[in-house]
Amino acid sequence: MEEKKNILTYEGLRRYEDELHHLKVVRRQEVAQKIKEAREQGDLSENAEYDAAKDEQRDIETRIEELEKILKNAEVVVEDEVDLDRINIGCKVKILDLEYDEELDYKIVGSTEANSLKGKISNESPVGKALIGAKVGDVIEVETHAGILKYRVLEIERSN
Repeated sequence: MEEKKNILTYEGLRRYEDELHHLKVVRRQEVAQKIKEAREQGDLSENAEYDAAKDEQRDIETRIEELEKILKNAEVVVEDEVDLDRINIGCKVKILDLEYDEELDYKIVGSTEANSLKGKISNESPVGKALIGAKVGDVIEVETHAGILKYRVLEIERSN
């Protein structure tokens, strides 16, 4: 079975590469030093520092594995080539919530990069899915648990 492609913007790709480099180069050495110092304290069976350092080491190795998997299956969206006639991954959009008369700004990203607190919504989320392919002036409907939400597309622009 082919693994799912992780659609990333160039910014997302750089962030993941930087995090991976930091974990491999800096954090691994820091934790190795903590483990070494904890070992030097003697009896490991009751050594909380040793246990904490080993837990931290496991967490770092797990994250390194996750990042390597994300990057191995990464497909980068070239944002400069994004067609601005229709919404797609890599676009910044301004939409109007027709119920609350409120303007919202989102960047459409792949699910790996999504972070609603930073205004980055996934192309796989209900709103993201409904926005993909829409043009300025279109009204889209999004079915949610709370009912149907309606948005008008006001602007589409490059995110960089």
